[in-house]
Amino acid sequence: MVVLVVLLLALFPHMAQEAHTVKCRVQYLHHPLHKYHQPGDFIIGGIASHGTFIFSSASFSEEPPPALSEELAVVPKGYQHILALAFAVKEINENPHILPNLTLGFHIYDSYIIAIKTYHATMLLLSTLEKFLPNYICDTQNNLTAVIGSLDSQISLHVATILDIYKIPQLIYGPTPVMNTKIPGLPFYQMAPPESHQFAGILSLLLHFRWTWIGVAVVDNDNGERFIQKVLPLFSNRGICFAFVETIPKFSFLTEGYTLMQQGAKIHDIVMGSKANVVVAYGEASTTIFLRWLPYLSMLGRTKTNTKGKVWISTAQVEFISVAFQRDWDATIFNGAITFRIHSNDLPGFHQYVEGRNPFNADGDDFIWDFWQNAFGCVFPHRVLDEVVGDICTGMENLENLPASLFEMTVQGQSYSIYNAVFAMAHALHTMSLAIHKHSQMVSRGRQKLQKQQFWQLHHFLRGVSFNNSAGDTVSFNQNGEVRPLSVCTENCHAGSRKKVKEGEPFCCYDCIPCPEGKISNQEDMSDCDKCSDKDYPSKNQDACIPKDISFLSYEEPLGISLVCFSLSFSLITAMVLGTFVKHHDTPIVIANNRNLTYTLLISLLLCFLCALLFLGQPKKLTCLLRQTTFGIIFSVAVSCVLAKTITVVLAFMATKPGSRMRRWVGKELANTIVLCCSFVQAGICIVWLATFPPFPDVDSYSVAKEIILECNEGSVMMFYVVLSYMGFLAIISFIVAFLARKLPDSFNEAKFISFSMLVFCSVWLSFIPSYLSTKGKYMVAVEIFSILASGAGLLGCIFSPKCYIIVFRPQLNNREQLMRKKN
Repeated sequence: MVVLVVLLLALFPHMAQEAHTVKCRVQYLHHPLHKYHQPGDFIIGGIASHGTFIFSSASFSEEPPPALSEELAVVPKGYQHILALAFAVKEINENPHILPNLTLGFHIYDSYIIAIKTYHATMLLLSTLEKFLPNYICDTQNNLTAVIGSLDSQISLHVATILDIYKIPQLIYGPTPVMNTKIPGLPFYQMAPPESHQFAGILSLLLHFRWTWIGVAVVDNDNGERFIQKVLPLFSNRGICFAFVETIPKFSFLTEGYTLMQQGAKIHDIVMGSKANVVVAYGEASTTIFLRWLPYLSMLGRTKTNTKGKVWISTAQVEFISVAFQRDWDATIFNGAITFRIHSNDLPGFHQYVEGRNPFNADGDDFIWDFWQNAFGCVFPHRVLDEVVGDICTGMENLENLPASLFEMTVQGQSYSIYNAVFAMAHALHTMSLAIHKHSQMVSRGRQKLQKQQFWQLHHFLRGVSFNNSAGDTVSFNQNGEVRPLSVCTENCHAGSRKKVKEGEPFCCYDCIPCPEGKISNQEDMSDCDKCSDKDYPSKNQDACIPKDISFLSYEEPLGISLVCFSLSFSLITAMVLGTFVKHHDTPIVIANNRNLTYTLLISLLLCFLCALLFLGQPKKLTCLLRQTTFGIIFSVAVSCVLAKTITVVLAFMATKPGSRMRRWVGKELANTIVLCCSFVQAGICIVWLATFPPFPDVDSYSVAKEIILECNEGSVMMFYVVLSYMGFLAIISFIVAFLARKLPDSFNEAKFISFSMLVFCSVWLSFIPSYLSTKGKYMVAVEIFSILASGAGLLGCIFSPKCYIIVFRPQLNNREQLMRKKN
């Protein structure tokens, strides 16, 4: 008891002074900033919350003394945050897959949890290294890309007011309120989950245990006021009543001891005197430093009360920390306390990295000296000006021997968030560098371009960052700039997939499987996938329905233009051949093999080429009725003419034999009869087709996934193939007869040309069937047009090109003597 009173009086020497005495406090602002520098091509800034100043209060009624004593209080547990940043940068620089040929460095300064020091530290980050020249960067040594910090929301706001001028990203690792709700537009990225999740969790906990009569202790700042104004009414709406709502003073820049003792004693009496057995504490990391006073306040002339009967529930901000002089204080007040923790995971190699840390191997680290002295209660002789009192630090002290309130070897939530923040920034910078280097051949040139880059552009890449860290956790940001940590049996099934229940597992454990073809899911964790309407089709990722394009073979597209050009070109050539034959209609080569059949064949071929135009354009009722039937009848006339010419050649040769009875069959009547009969059969088939199952315009929404096909439905597919089969039958007969007559001794014998033309014709239409069946949409139409043009061109070229050659280029061969001459 005596020792405790002496300690308290030593810390607060003026608590017993008269109340009317004037008191003041001087803020010491010239203490050198703690800093930690590591060079690199690109610099990450860090704002630490490592220490704060405690000032002795001086009471006086006359002129104040020239100086007041001050002491730097260090929170040793915060040193792990600095180590986490340095460790992350070390891993990135050793990883050849992130920022290859580039190095990261960092500049860390202490905010001392006060505004003026925070502004000073932020301005130093934006200045040239070791030269405090605001707004001027005289070289490229300080290529600041982002700032990580701070633990305290108010400090983060101070930093942001300066960083916002330069649009430099700030990644906050403390579980502070969403900063953009305070000042919209500031470039914040929140590495810890939003507070709203914690409030919902506390409310569920209270309702579960039926703790409806509770006390509330909140930190005395803007966040505490916001908690009272916005969160507590939500609790009241769910039936929670409040025995008391008290404010906790901030630890930084402690008020004079007497006032602090009064506030602490008041809170102690209210908390311990209330019948409420549950106290919800909302504060900051330093709140526990004050709360640890409460058990000792009853010893200073007050009745000792039992502090073990209260259940404390705190948010993740309220960490179990202490300053050096609280090292051995009783912490039973927190036994049974329930607190939320920021998610963390074991980082491979971090424990060894921390274990090997000491003041003599930490180049550039100014933080470690005061941390070591406060954590181990010793001093380094070269760090003090006065005579050394107490133990001397060797630098070989074991960090694992420190109590958890001072330092922990395992990764804590805030340190884990800092580690992820550094990697998030590195991945964003890496993606940006890839974009810049895309057309760059030299690494040095690419580095120069990246160094000159405006780093406000990092925001674009930070919003889209997503990676797995070394602990196996996925890190990414939502649309509000908040990181996503999850605690689920199965991660969310993304849009484009659905849940599949695992046999024998709880309902929250499931597999994510892709949606079946043709179906989509546009939300997470859907139990089933939905089918798009007939007018839409699934996106590539099967997470949205996209309107289908209207498709038909038009005159305007390149394929349609090409086919029109071919159709008109072959029609023009056919017309020229017909004109040539008409002009030389009295010559033997034209008269031979039935001149009228030749004209009929040429006219039918001309119409065949033109009928291909019926297949182009948007299908209409009339064009659908005409195009297949017109094509079938005209081509049947052409093939019938070929068949008639072939039969005429054979009969003419047989009629020349003495005593042959075939002479009565040789003549125009037989040829005309063959053409008319064969054509009428095809016409009859087409009439039956149109009378029973006529073609009609139709819409096909299923054959092609991304298109709505406007097409002509053939009505009866069987009739369509009957038309083709009959035409093929005529062609085969013509080919067989012509093949058998190909060696008849006649210089102008057409049989050999007809046999070759029929071979081409049959080959085209035999290949047409598999090609037609294997294509969809407008390409089916294109295949049929191509077959019409190719088969017609085969007939025209094979039969008429030899005759045209003789007529135009070898007219001397176009005479009767040559016609009657026998082959050798």
